[in-house]
Amino acid sequence: MYSPTGTQVHLRRGDVSAQISQVGASLRSLTVGAVDLVPPYPEDAPSPSCSGVVLTPWPNRVRDGRWNDDGTERQLAISEPAKNNASHGLLRFSTYEIDQTDAAATLRATIVPQTGYPYLVETSVTYLLTDAGIEVIHVLTNRSAVPAPVALGTHPFITIGDVDPHELTLRVAAGTAFVTDERMLPIGTRPADRALRDGVRLGDVHLDTGFADLDRDADGRVRHSLTARDGRRVTLWQGEGFDYVQVYTSTGYPGQELAVAIEPMTAPADAFNSGLGLRRLAPGESWSLHWGIELS
Repeated sequence: MYSPTGTQVHLRRGDVSAQISQVGASLRSLTVGAVDLVPPYPEDAPSPSCSGVVLTPWPNRVRDGRWNDDGTERQLAISEPAKNNASHGLLRFSTYEIDQTDAAATLRATIVPQTGYPYLVETSVTYLLTDAGIEVIHVLTNRSAVPAPVALGTHPFITIGDVDPHELTLRVAAGTAFVTDERMLPIGTRPADRALRDGVRLGDVHLDTGFADLDRDADGRVRHSLTARDGRRVTLWQGEGFDYVQVYTSTGYPGQELAVAIEPMTAPADAFNSGLGLRRLAPGESWSLHWGIELS
């Protein structure tokens, strides 16, 4: 069957399995035992709401596609016409090269110099199954002759598939929330709702919100979670360098009355203008980033 998400990579380790799509290097499914941790969608459908896609050299949005590149004004292509923004980077619809073993896969794609972004950046993402879920490793390498500004995000939806999602308890480990305008661009910050740190019923919240000031545990990881009433918990963790997160609830995900994306990001929306989280890689420099999902 033709798939608009390209070749599908199937991984298995014991009772843990995952499916990765070639287009966007997206995490299409993740199952532990018989329980879906990533909500599935039809094989003949494109990735809904950017589900699982890698977002680089910027996540989220750039206002009007315009940005000041160390004194040079640049204009990116407008990929979100309704809000007149450049959205979700330059690899969302790219096909990646794939290297695969039974329990791991590495996908590679290159950002080539183009409208509004005159840099050459090699990217890779490795999906590695673990006993309880998956670990994901991103590497960005600047192949330009000058420093290249980069940021990265990813867009996984998570769930506990045999539980009504309305009844799951959502926890977001963040102290600050971004306030946005009608174009979903930051115009300020406010303290994050304490209830989100303590845990709220997923069915009681509507979110499309970026967060900062994340709570890191002793091992350097930030942990967000969904918990069922029987105590099972799916945790999305993000390692060093992922200093921001976007949380997005959707009632339009295929086959799901309610779905939630918890999106690790190295920079928030409009970082190409604010500079928040934006990193300039020196020529030849690489940047490695880690995140993962696990069931307990």
